[in-house]
Amino acid sequence: MRFLDRGRPLAQDGLLAAAMAVLLSVIVVNTPGAGALDLAGALAGSLALVAWRRAPLVALLVSTVCMLAVGAHVQPGPAAAYPVMVSVFAAVRAGHRVVAALAAVAFLGAGLAVNLSGADESGQNLQDISLLVGWFVAAGVVATVTRHRQAYLEEAERRAAEAERTREEAALRRAGEERLRIARELHDSLTHSISIIKVQAGVAVHLARRRGEDVPPALLAIQEAGGDAIRELRATLEVLRDTGDSDGSGGSGGSGGEALASGLDRLDDLVQRARSTGLPTTVTISGARRDLPAEVDRAAYRIVQEALTNVSRHAGGAGAAVRVDYADGELVVQVDDDGKADPDAPPVPGTGLLGMRERVAALGGRLRAGPRAEGGFTVRAELPLGEPS
Repeated sequence: MRFLDRGRPLAQDGLLAAAMAVLLSVIVVNTPGAGALDLAGALAGSLALVAWRRAPLVALLVSTVCMLAVGAHVQPGPAAAYPVMVSVFAAVRAGHRVVAALAAVAFLGAGLAVNLSGADESGQNLQDISLLVGWFVAAGVVATVTRHRQAYLEEAERRAAEAERTREEAALRRAGEERLRIARELHDSLTHSISIIKVQAGVAVHLARRRGEDVPPALLAIQEAGGDAIRELRATLEVLRDTGDSDGSGGSGGSGGEALASGLDRLDDLVQRARSTGLPTTVTISGARRDLPAEVDRAAYRIVQEALTNVSRHAGGAGAAVRVDYADGELVVQVDDDGKADPDAPPVPGTGLLGMRERVAALGGRLRAGPRAEGGFTVRAELPLGEPS
């Protein structure tokens, strides 16, 4: 498309030069005393207009010299000034006003000197020269107006771009401030509450062991989940603060929070915690296990985590099967349960499913979540291993 945009002016200039060459060729051929050199000069002066937009000084020099030579020999009339006029317009528009004025004066002065030698037609010649002077002045004025208008448009575009950049910076700054506010709110509310839950669970476990009693698996799961929740909440807060600093506060925008986030390396812990809550869970991993992009690794873990949570909440007494397939170009994560979901009833969209879809969409993958024909529910995510487009 850019090639076409650049080629369009060149084609227009070529048409202008060709039309001028045809016009002057007809005039020169029908002028008494004209020869092959005069025709060649007219063609060269006309075809120089191909460069009037890209090399205005070259076009001005070639057209002026050629048309002076033609006009001095065969006197084709005012038409000889047309290529020079276009070149003068181009030179003034490009900012070469002095050079354009000198070329115009030289052409008009030489034409006046040559035409005045014909005493019988001196009145007509003076009239033609006066008309040409007006045309050259008009060409210079139009070129000056065009130049100022172009400068005005460029300045307006520059100011618009600057305003857009300022708006984007302001939006980024506001987004950073909002992330910092959210981080503060999460820290002041959730961190305290989760810490209390973890501490109380730890106290209960300690007292049970001190009395020689068996510690309930649910209590151990609460203690472990509390520790994981605090760790991941701190990682999330660090990401929020680092991103906010990089957008608006001048921080380093480091990746420490991302390094602490959970991935499939913690899948065994996640499954073990689900089992401790009474959810029978199996894990099947196929394909060559390898390092994954950080975003894919985190998304896969979160999808399994959310799917197992949904099975515990909505499919009591069901079992879950987790499958992870390391394919060539993608990672496939699937969680099936054998609960009593109605295969004809569509899934009720909730925050968990919405979060899954957003994660998968951000990576350019596909998510399918719905009842299974044989009963139960399935969640299947296909995550590309390349960078998201």
